[in-house]
Amino acid sequence: MAKQMSIIPFTGKLGPLIGYKRNGNYFLRSMPESVQQTAATRRASRRFGIASRKGAFIRHAFYGHLDIHCDGAHINRLNRLLIAAGDHHEAITGFRFNQHTGVDRFFPVAPRLLSNGVLNIPAQTIDGYKGITALEVKVIATRIDFISHQVAGSETVTLMIAPDTTFQETNVSLEVPGEGSLVVVFQVRAMYKDGPSNSRQYMAADIIAVAAPRVPKYAHKRTYPKRTILLPGLTYPHKYTSVIQLE
Repeated sequence: MAKQMSIIPFTGKLGPLIGYKRNGNYFLRSMPESVQQTAATRRASRRFGIASRKGAFIRHAFYGHLDIHCDGAHINRLNRLLIAAGDHHEAITGFRFNQHTGVDRFFPVAPRLLSNGVLNIPAQTIDGYKGITALEVKVIATRIDFISHQVAGSETVTLMIAPDTTFQETNVSLEVPGEGSLVVVFQVRAMYKDGPSNSRQYMAADIIAVAAPRVPKYAHKRTYPKRTILLPGLTYPHKYTSVIQLE
């Protein structure tokens, strides 16, 4: 690969060259003359394409609600998770939009999503940090239909918590109607007197729960054959009937 030194770098195809960006720098590579794909490489390419589109869908479903800076590698990290997960979307639980800091730094006892759609934040001791006056907690719940690629709705709940204190157990009700999986992101920002910290060490946003769509339960009503009264002097078909003889 070659590093681009021009005043205006580019990404994408330009003749036989491909420009791309990595870690803030721009590079060039030449296009291969021909590509021989096997059945395995075609399957891998198809899985990568599906995961990439799904990853972009998930990211854009949350970008408008997030208040933190995502790290430069979060796109590829999420795609790798989705490739391995396939249709088991619960596997993205634990994904960090900022890989440098996780929610566990601020909340050592992890929040958990209950079956009734309530997020339980257990009681625990919150550490203090120099110059930090509060922790802003933002719960983002989004209903995502991975089949139709639709966002049914979102709800956000914000809490302000004092550091260096004992946090009392709190339940947050997440009412997001619609079809699809409920994906919950737990965001934490450290706050100074004059505003939020911009340090990547003091901001976190993790996917803490993915609840699969609820499968509707149907009551199966047992049916019985019709009962027929047999009258004297008449004949009746006996198929699928139970017969009562009149006395």
